[in-house]
Amino acid sequence: MPNSFYARSGKRVFDLIAVACGIVFLSPLFVLAALAVKLGGRGPVLFSHRRIGLNFKPFFTHKFRTMTVDADKHGPAITAGGDARITPMGRLLRKTKLDELPQLFNVLKGEMSLVGPRPEVAQYVEMFKEDYKTVLSVRPGITDYAAIEYRDEVAVLAQYSDPQEAYVQKLLPAKILLYKKYIAEQSFLTDLKILVRTLIKLFS
Repeated sequence: MPNSFYARSGKRVFDLIAVACGIVFLSPLFVLAALAVKLGGRGPVLFSHRRIGLNFKPFFTHKFRTMTVDADKHGPAITAGGDARITPMGRLLRKTKLDELPQLFNVLKGEMSLVGPRPEVAQYVEMFKEDYKTVLSVRPGITDYAAIEYRDEVAVLAQYSDPQEAYVQKLLPAKILLYKKYIAEQSFLTDLKILVRTLIKLFS
């Protein structure tokens, strides 16, 4: 478990300052994304989903809704290219990652960090529980090495005949290795490097 001053205290201060500034600066994008969801069809603007967080404590992540109403009740927890549950406007929001903007409020609440392993659903955490004892020793984050490497995860999974099996057998184990790499290297400079790489990916 990380025990540096940054991991114990400085990271949280950095998160609060950065996210507070980010919410103010990005507020026009919040409005545009919300309008896009409403124009895309009926249903709520936000979608909340139960994930497993720090020390296995469950919490709800928030995103702009990119799928049809009650999509989580009509299919697996993962999505692949061509998933009929994704709305046309939702595809745009996912491609630009604007759907994840509401997670900034998860960071404010202390449930997530800007940088850290992506939060996972209980189903997959249970499958890899020993690994997640390490992974969940830190707050889950909005971005990290795995989020950069698998930015277009939907397209990757679309290459397999059984996306859910591919996720469990191939993608998630690879992502867990990258989560552990981040935890081992966690520092202020590492977080800055990941944030810069994430922005480059988004705008490239």
